[in-house]
This record gives sequence, C-alpha cells and structure tokens, in this order.
Amino acid sequence: MNDEPPVHTPPSGLIPPADFPTFMRAYQDMVFSTAARLTGNDAQAEDISQEVFIKAHEHFEQLRTSPTAGGWLKTVATNLSLNHLSRYRNRWKFFSEFRRADDAGGDDEPGIEFAAPDTFFAGVDADERRALVERALDQLPEHQRVPLVLYHFEDLPYDEIARKLGISLAKVKTDILRARAALAKILQRSGTAHERITT
Repeated sequence: MNDEPPVHTPPSGLIPPADFPTFMRAYQDMVFSTAARLTGNDAQAEDISQEVFIKAHEHFEQLRTSPTAGGWLKTVATNLSLNHLSRYRNRWKFFSEFRRADDAGGDDEPGIEFAAPDTFFAGVDADERRALVERALDQLPEHQRVPLVLYHFEDLPYDEIARKLGISLAKVKTDILRARAALAKILQRSGTAHERITT
C-alpha cells in the first residue's frame, strides 16, 4: 500500500503557511480524527498522526504551496491507519466471519441508513453531537467500524473499501449495514436521535 500519494503542483498566487509548525497546526485535528475514527484508539491515533507529519515534513516544500495538501494528509493518515489495523486483521476477520451464512439481516438488525458526512451533522449541536458519534464509533468492533468510517467519513466506494481491506464486496456491505444498526442502537441508548435517509 502506498502511504505517500503524489503531491500535485499548485497554481500560482497561493499564500503558503509561514512554516511547518503553522502548517501542522492547520491540519492536526483533521489528521488525528481520521486516524482515531479508524483505529478507535486515541493513543494509536496520536502515534499515526505523528508519523503522518514526519512524512509531511519530508515533503513540506511541495505541500506548503499545494491546494491538495489536506487531501494528501488525509490519504496518508487513512493508509497508515489501515496498515496498523492490518496487523490485527486476521484476528478480527476470523471472529466477524465465524457466523452462519443465514443469520444476516435478522429482525434485530434493521436496515438503518445514516447520512453521509455532509448532511449527517447538519443543523445539530456540532460539538456535542460529534462527540457522541465519536464515542459510539469507539464501541463498534473493528470489522464494523473500519468499513463504516471509510464509507461515511472518507467517502470511499464499496469496491475500494473491499480492495483496501482484502475482503469481499458482499462482506463490506454486510459489515456496514450491521455497523449502521449497531451505531443507531448505541446513539439511541445515549438519547441521540439518528437520521434516516437513503445514501
């Protein structure tokens, strides 16, 4: 997996950040939240964020004037997080697939749809609602949380998620469906209404 996507050459006229600490402060929350959502662990997310910015420092001359710097950082954070999780993938994959083929889609797993990131937090108390969702995501098992985050927060299509995680397209869809239902139950227990929309 290539953790360092190419940095695109910027158009002229952009005002670059004065120095690397300024650049890092501008993006540190986004990088950390990307890693935290995927790993479900703040300490691991901090380590991954540090590694992301080490790589960014190596490419800073290009990144400092690039209009795609944020996307580059997010891609590197996502790839490093997935690399970290891949060490444990065989374990969680075994447990997630140790189920009968006919037990999917039972009555206790309704088809609950969540809005994509652009609308999911629209018109809400952003800080409180976001914190509740982040805590709810932390309660999901990795095999559900990771594809859900990649789909709803990183905007990756099902087939790319399947390729990145090395699992079947059907399993990606099943895990995301179950993750939505589980997340909805967690949010309902916390007193937070979820939004039902078609994605």
